[in-house]
Amino acid sequence: MHHLTLHPNCLAGPITAISASIEPTKSGCRTTFRATGDLDSIIIPAGDDPLRTDNLWKTTCFEIFWQPCGGAHYREFNLSPSTRWACYDFDDFRLNSRDGPAQVVIQCRREGDALIVEADITSELPLPADVALNGIIEDEQGNIQFWALAFQPGKAEFHSKVCRILELEGPKA
Repeated sequence: MHHLTLHPNCLAGPITAISASIEPTKSGCRTTFRATGDLDSIIIPAGDDPLRTDNLWKTTCFEIFWQPCGGAHYREFNLSPSTRWACYDFDDFRLNSRDGPAQVVIQCRREGDALIVEADITSELPLPADVALNGIIEDEQGNIQFWALAFQPGKAEFHSKVCRILELEGPKA
């Protein structure tokens, strides 16, 4: 598991730690996010039909940014605890956003003080790749926390290449 860091401009909140793992598969990838803290004090979107949905990042959700090494293009996945999801392709930094091809199956559960979101993603994800794992947590007062493996200086910007510090090589035989 990789430990995400709270953005320095965010106030401490009910979630005290987020960790995540990701592994390439033959058909895409599998990921797990684990947010730990006072779950009763955060907004957890209610379970819903597992549909592709925009604007999931406006409340509690988790994200993956996948950029093939040497390329400018990248793919973004938004994974909601509701089991709704989104996938977007970009030609470069926030350039030419469009729906990306994917199928996503999400499972969400609580284990004590941990919210666990697991996703199996079917999508063409070239390797090697630089990957970012991010979390967005909204508390009951509407405060937003941004979590990532790394941040660029200044405001939280998950689209920044600086966030994509995890290097993935390929599926294990």
